[in-house]
Amino acid sequence: MILEMLSYPFIVRAFIVGILVSLCAALLGVSLVLKQYSMIGDGLSHVSYGALSIALACNIAPLKLSIPIVIAAAFLLLRMTGKNLMRSDAAIAAVSASSLAIGVSVTSLTTGMTTDINSYMFGSILAMTREDVWLGAVLSIIVLALFILSYHKIFAVTFDENFGKATGVKTSFYDSMIAILTAVTIVLGMQLMGAMLISSLVIFPSLTSMRLFQSFRGVVISSGILSVVCYCIGMVISYQSGMPAGASVVLMNLAAFLLFFIIQNGREWLAR
Repeated sequence: MILEMLSYPFIVRAFIVGILVSLCAALLGVSLVLKQYSMIGDGLSHVSYGALSIALACNIAPLKLSIPIVIAAAFLLLRMTGKNLMRSDAAIAAVSASSLAIGVSVTSLTTGMTTDINSYMFGSILAMTREDVWLGAVLSIIVLALFILSYHKIFAVTFDENFGKATGVKTSFYDSMIAILTAVTIVLGMQLMGAMLISSLVIFPSLTSMRLFQSFRGVVISSGILSVVCYCIGMVISYQSGMPAGASVVLMNLAAFLLFFIIQNGREWLAR
């Protein structure tokens, strides 16, 4: 069955990009969840949807337009919350709702609710072109490389920004870097998972890993492994059942979370 799946080029493309994006989202998600900023993925996915709607209406390559717009939105959110202009949850909600409304308005006035728009809303493995795969692979590798190289600085920024500043860490720079890397990851995963489901790749693996692991390194490693495994199993289930790939992947992440939750409670019960 696996060989049969891999005989289809569009499934191979979805596996390549999906595994890389899942890994990026899981690693960044640990820091975002611990900083109580996990819903930024949901907000940026809606910004990406608005940008994609404008790109399709103007006949522009979707990724080339949406990546800079989503990065700009990530900076806007950081500035709004960093200067205490608005609480982080309120800022994300405002940007998210506004972007979604812009996207829907542009779509209704131009192309209408076409298949392309639906695929970005709910995900479609058929949406990946060869150019998207190359762009996605290169950007994902850059995201992973920057995360690994900046691991200790990200650790410091995640747990105690004041201590990080005292030790010479440029906390604002690394906060901005995390936001940029998250924005790029969200845009890359939109075609596979859709705007409605992409934030699950950021949130679920880290929440699941935190059930059993206490150290930052343990959670990061576990999140990366879980995310890739859940994505691959979700793709196989999608192929067998005909379910949308995004929904299958999210359900596998939910199943992993429930399993780890049961194991955690079982360990606590046995320890009493």
